[in-house]
Amino acid sequence: MNITVEQERSIIIEILTRMDVPLEHAEIVADVTVDANVKGFSSHGLGRFPQYVKGLKVGTIVTDAEIEIEKETSAMALINGNHIFGHVVAYKAMKIAIEKAKETGIGIVGVHDSNHFGVAGYYSDMAIMEDMIGLVMANTEPAVAPIGGKEPILGTNPLAIGIPSNKYYVSVDMATSASARGKLIEAIRKGQKIPENVALDADGNPTIDPEAALKGSILPFGTHKGYALSFMIEIIAGPLVKAAAGKAVKGTANPEKMCTKGDLMIVIDPSKFVDIDDFKEEVDGLIEEIKASGDQIFIPGDIEVMNINKAKVEGLPVDDALYKQILEISEELSINLNELLDK
Repeated sequence: MNITVEQERSIIIEILTRMDVPLEHAEIVADVTVDANVKGFSSHGLGRFPQYVKGLKVGTIVTDAEIEIEKETSAMALINGNHIFGHVVAYKAMKIAIEKAKETGIGIVGVHDSNHFGVAGYYSDMAIMEDMIGLVMANTEPAVAPIGGKEPILGTNPLAIGIPSNKYYVSVDMATSASARGKLIEAIRKGQKIPENVALDADGNPTIDPEAALKGSILPFGTHKGYALSFMIEIIAGPLVKAAAGKAVKGTANPEKMCTKGDLMIVIDPSKFVDIDDFKEEVDGLIEEIKASGDQIFIPGDIEVMNINKAKVEGLPVDDALYKQILEISEELSINLNELLDK
């Protein structure tokens, strides 16, 4: 079945507020979750929502804490999220980074003791909307084995970069592994196989079985280059921001464990270097030069725009297994899901 953007937002907000999540926080979680779905990152959209509900139930996501700024200068801050929703912590961290960049040209905010924050590109988009460059990094529970090893030690460690432009949406949002862990979880839910050359089983053999992959390891993208990038993010989104690294990172996939991962938000104000209009014209010029080099040339962000336009027409797909999960959550909270969908 397909649902509309507003239906998905309503479902998320209704469930979260029934679970004592403040409305402001529920709205941020809903916005980030919908953003993932409309861009085509369904594994980080509504498909991840049952994980957040489980976190609320077992207490690894808390509803009554406050974000704490532990250290701060004119250009940086270190935030303790105190285990509230990762989406809320990341949103507020990016807001702080943007304000610091407006003053100093750059804002860097590190986060620890937060939670899974959904799709990284939502937060780099926040910088784009202020005519700034946004970079977002995070480490995650071990999923990737070092090159030549079998045991997962590094995370899928996402990286998102957004750049302002006059004419185009310029954004990359990617895991440093060959697949995001959420895509494996989604494949299990849908009863699907995963592509070849994505994962190894626990014995180090290639597998297309997502359950075997989760018990084994996901390959880094581009082998050595992806491994190197994941390794670096593990450190600058881990120990640098007072968060865990390696096998000590927990709670991004297993909601029953307190989350120990870290995030790093970086915002750069191009206007402190050059005239912002000139900068965006240069970006547009490069894009047009690239697009003129062949037929159907894509830049980072084009696929997301296509998915957004498709979602406006067709809505957001919800597979039967996910619908059943959302229905069960709703029934536990005495929510009439059909009534919400009829609105």
